[in-house]
Amino acid sequence: MLAFEGGAEAPVVSCSNRAGQGASPSSLSVPMQRWQQGNVAQSSDEVAEEIAVALSYNGISHAVMMASPSDLEDFALGFSLSEGLIESRDELYDIDCRPHPDGVEIALTISSQRHMQLKQQRRNLVGRTGCGLCGAETLQQAIRPAKPVQPIGRINHLAVQKAAAQIADRQQLRKLTGAAHGAAWCDASGEIVLLREDVGRHNALDKLIGALQRSDIDTRQGFVLVTSRASYEMVQKTCAAGISLLVAVSAPTALAIRLAESAGLSLVGFTRHQRHVVYNDANSQKASSTIRSNTFYES
Repeated sequence: MLAFEGGAEAPVVSCSNRAGQGASPSSLSVPMQRWQQGNVAQSSDEVAEEIAVALSYNGISHAVMMASPSDLEDFALGFSLSEGLIESRDELYDIDCRPHPDGVEIALTISSQRHMQLKQQRRNLVGRTGCGLCGAETLQQAIRPAKPVQPIGRINHLAVQKAAAQIADRQQLRKLTGAAHGAAWCDASGEIVLLREDVGRHNALDKLIGALQRSDIDTRQGFVLVTSRASYEMVQKTCAAGISLLVAVSAPTALAIRLAESAGLSLVGFTRHQRHVVYNDANSQKASSTIRSNTFYES
């Protein structure tokens, strides 16, 4: 185990192995005082870990993100794909995960063509938790067009509800700490097939995209469910992975809806028990490009 300056222990890092039901590298037990109805009790609590993850490509530093220290190879692959640094898994030749006293460095080796493109449009991006824009130097970098996706059928509302009913129980880190977002791949029937968690919603989706790429799952038959709002970055990343339906438990933004419409992505928000809102049905001729206010659904 690594040690930070001053003697504090650094978190255990999991680059590729999935954490089990027990101790997780993404959480830590800490002492605390619990106040309840005027009484104070000494106890302990599981809290989420968060570390700096530095990504470098062919020896050139590119990004520093704050993330949960698990499934980091999935994260590196998913981030590379969703940010357009590579177009396919075949263009990523190697991932080397290197723990350091103050975080983790992930050294990626990519094709020479992609490396040259990266050098031409390079940006230094330092990301805080939930930050997908930090370091963008131009408006064009900040709001990239979403990659068009191919709609594969009408939205299966029962499948959406089935997946939403499962996800809370499947989120082990959230159950331990209450501080993790989840991103799940659901098959056409709404069964959750694959799930990744992180303190950051973008990271959770990147980890899922990377895990999907490393598996034999057909992403043309199913959808992504996220336990966060549907910001425009989540739309961009979903489209970059070639997935045609994004379902969120919370609200989309207006920009996310516009991007979804332009890319042909079906977008569902406010997914709760027995109800959800379809903001864009790419397969329906009735899908409206007019964004109307909705005050009925809670955030």
